[in-house]
Amino acid sequence: MEMTRKMSLMRAIALGTAIFVGSVASGVPIVSPAVAATGVEAVVNGTAITSGDVQRRMAFLRLQKSKATKDIAREQLIDETLKRSEIARLRMSVSTSDVDASYARFASGNKLTTDQLGQILDRAGVGADHFKQYIAVQMSWPRVVNARYGNSAGGKSLVERMQERGGDKPSTTEYFLQQVIFVVPASRRNAIIGKRKAEAEASRSKYPGCEDAKIFAATMHDVSIRELGRVLAPQLPEDWKPLIEKAKGNTTETRVTERGVEYLGICKTRQVNDDMAAEMVFRAEELGKGGDKPDDGNSKKYVDELRSKAQITMR
Repeated sequence: MEMTRKMSLMRAIALGTAIFVGSVASGVPIVSPAVAATGVEAVVNGTAITSGDVQRRMAFLRLQKSKATKDIAREQLIDETLKRSEIARLRMSVSTSDVDASYARFASGNKLTTDQLGQILDRAGVGADHFKQYIAVQMSWPRVVNARYGNSAGGKSLVERMQERGGDKPSTTEYFLQQVIFVVPASRRNAIIGKRKAEAEASRSKYPGCEDAKIFAATMHDVSIRELGRVLAPQLPEDWKPLIEKAKGNTTETRVTERGVEYLGICKTRQVNDDMAAEMVFRAEELGKGGDKPDDGNSKKYVDELRSKAQITMR
């Protein structure tokens, strides 16, 4: 059974990045890599790429049935380091929960729990953190390329698209969100999930709002609070979007997840029409028309430009 699951995972990864690119795409959260390095292979604008990083990428390339040389792995990681830095500079970062949701969907699509997927990745020498970093870049880079060059199908910049609307920037809803998690240990899931769901439901009417949520959580057993911060409507995770949009009051309905039972606290909402909001509205429209991938030529041009300006030292 384990061998069948591993082969299924290998086939899924070998299909490429389409699973992730079609997800919410707006930037890269920084996911801390596991430190298993014995040396430094390259330094990119002060950021070290370690031998452990390279070994994990070689293992990942093998899972993809791709050529897995040290040079190929190192070059991929240099490009991804540059992309991640550019995404951070432009402040187009998705939340860690978006990456976690994509990771969970990948596991579910391969009939695995996230723990089982993590175990397979660990045994393959890849690790969950390395895979999540890869997912994050694949989710994010298309938005950065399209923000620079416009969608590949229409080739129109943000300014050109605004001019078509008479100079007006489209507006969207800005949410400030907080995640309330009633933790359920995997070992006790079947025994207590019903009880935890009832507790989560009962707590919604007592939820005091975002400022006092941590004090509120401290009065209950195994309840954690995660700050999601600012999220624009086109960025909303697909799993939560319907619940957020139909929420009455300051919480959504509950959901059973890999972590336990959760709901979102809605700190505040408002309409915004800044450049970032406008770009996301246009991007959402493009996704609806199937324009979910960056132009490969423009992507390469962008990376080449970043490389030309970067300080890259090979070790």
